[in-house]
Amino acid sequence: MAQIQVVIVTPEATTLDQMVDSVIVPLLDGAAGVLAGHAPTIGRLGPGELKIREGSTETSYYVDGGFVQIADNVVSVLTGNSVAVDEIDIAAAKEALEKAEAMESGNADLAELKTKAVQQAKSQLRLAERA
Repeated sequence: MAQIQVVIVTPEATTLDQMVDSVIVPLLDGAAGVLAGHAPTIGRLGPGELKIREGSTETSYYVDGGFVQIADNVVSVLTGNSVAVDEIDIAAAKEALEKAEAMESGNADLAELKTKAVQQAKSQLRLAERA
């Protein structure tokens, strides 16, 4: 099977650069699967699970949202945060959710920030508990 390269970049570092058989990315409006030869695409990511498959091995990563670009058999993910699902600290994720839920939402901008923080924390916690 032809492979594709997946690269996950955060502001701090490149957290993944690997050849894989397939990638599933969490878009804002659902998930998208990517195989070798995929048409060039750009999309917005939602917070959630990015799955990669190499042979019979599947690995999942939490991504905070961001952007994905697919071109020339390379899936480039630009995100604020990325962590392997099996490395998520459940206690820290619960604490992040509590802090997000306690945020002020007095105006539209604050409400939007609070909603985003709650979504990110819930997504990370859900993935951690499932793993």
